[in-house]
Amino acid sequence: MFSNRPIFWSIGIVIGMVLVVIGGILIPVGDKIIRDTINKEGVIEEGTLAYENWIQTGSPVYRQFWLFNVKNPSEIMNLGAKPVVEQKGPYTYRVRQLPKGNITVNDNYTISYQQPFSAVFEPNMSAGSEVDRITALNLAAAALPSLLPVESHGFVNLFLKLAKASLFQNRTVGELLWGYEDPILKLANYKDTITGIFYPYNGTSDGIYNVYTGKDDISKVAIIDRWMYKKKLTFWNDSFCDMINGTDASSFPPFVHDKEKLYFFSSDICRSIFAEYEQKIILKSIPVRRFVVPPLALGSSVDNPDNHCYCKDMSVSENCTFGGILGISVCKEGKPIYISLPHFLYASDEIVNAIDGLNPNKEEHQTYLDVEPITGFTLRVAKRIQINLMFKPSKKIGILKNIKKPTYFPLVWLNETGTLDDETANMFRNSLTTPMTTLGIVQLTLMCIGCVMIIACMIALCQTSSTKKAINKPTDTAIITIR
Repeated sequence: MFSNRPIFWSIGIVIGMVLVVIGGILIPVGDKIIRDTINKEGVIEEGTLAYENWIQTGSPVYRQFWLFNVKNPSEIMNLGAKPVVEQKGPYTYRVRQLPKGNITVNDNYTISYQQPFSAVFEPNMSAGSEVDRITALNLAAAALPSLLPVESHGFVNLFLKLAKASLFQNRTVGELLWGYEDPILKLANYKDTITGIFYPYNGTSDGIYNVYTGKDDISKVAIIDRWMYKKKLTFWNDSFCDMINGTDASSFPPFVHDKEKLYFFSSDICRSIFAEYEQKIILKSIPVRRFVVPPLALGSSVDNPDNHCYCKDMSVSENCTFGGILGISVCKEGKPIYISLPHFLYASDEIVNAIDGLNPNKEEHQTYLDVEPITGFTLRVAKRIQINLMFKPSKKIGILKNIKKPTYFPLVWLNETGTLDDETANMFRNSLTTPMTTLGIVQLTLMCIGCVMIIACMIALCQTSSTKKAINKPTDTAIITIR
């Protein structure tokens, strides 16, 4: 009755072991398939998925602007009162809709290009129109004293009087963002009398980029080799701060790990910066990793010694102890422009508390990247920065004589955001996520079934053996001795 069962259970154990082995074999086989696919489709060359998404973003990218309207301009200029502001916006523009231009494939596995700038107003996504009026800082009047030595401030004061310039002005949204004829520059007979926060923009670019294609080494794909024909920046006069690190943040080399920092270069802030892993999330059924720009990235040199070379004006930064703000006058023709996160998120209390009407919070104002870890593609991004102009007291200049201390004054903050559309997400799922998930399920199923079979058959085999022994065991006979 039990003669064939041990053979049956033994065969079950063998089958279970085979299933476990097949499941185990599928792991390296699956990894190889994925790596071979990435090595082929992840290279930036014509005909690949990476090239298609690199040359022109398939999903729309928008740049939203919130401008700061000044509520007490007279009190600030005449009494040295604390500025009170309120943000107005968003005013939304479609950007990055043009494909990369001047593309040149080089012999050293790099490719060169320019990204043309274009901004198209989207009224249906905006809180108002481009003709909305804003009371804002007078860009030329506030910046001029910082561009000239103190000895010339008497002349500057006379010049500003002739131009009938005030510290503040009332302009339309379109003028402030994209440019207007400035009476100060016109009076000075300056070669270009147009000024604006982003002037010039349409029809321009931020220079020539040279990036690795990944053809010879996929771990270098999209990493910037040169910008403006140079391997290093020339702004900071420091070998560390002048390094061009990482990519342009639209993608990263594949197989991204949670513990690594993602470096990217931004011409907007004239430096490279990094993002750190925060959490795993699901974006349109695709698992991604969220990386955020942490407080230390713009921290003071006290908190982050690596930032020591970005501090260029010790007099207005309390000996480089102010954090959360970056002076970029070195790359903006000496203009006292400072970059921060919106509403001075993570900035020193002295900076935040100098302005009323700000409300920094992480959810609305942090910069983040949602990166698919296998391909390294950035599937969603929210790049948020604030542009500020610094002005200082001056006894010789009428519009500044009542100002009590150097002030980092917010002009505008922006949110450049893009998310892969449904069509791209569906393609991404079909070509990568679904096959990987299916393969993983098959691997796990085979190994689980195999393990269950092995354990069940071994238990059954042991029970069969025990039962057989019990049946074959002789019965004890009682011997009675009669005397």
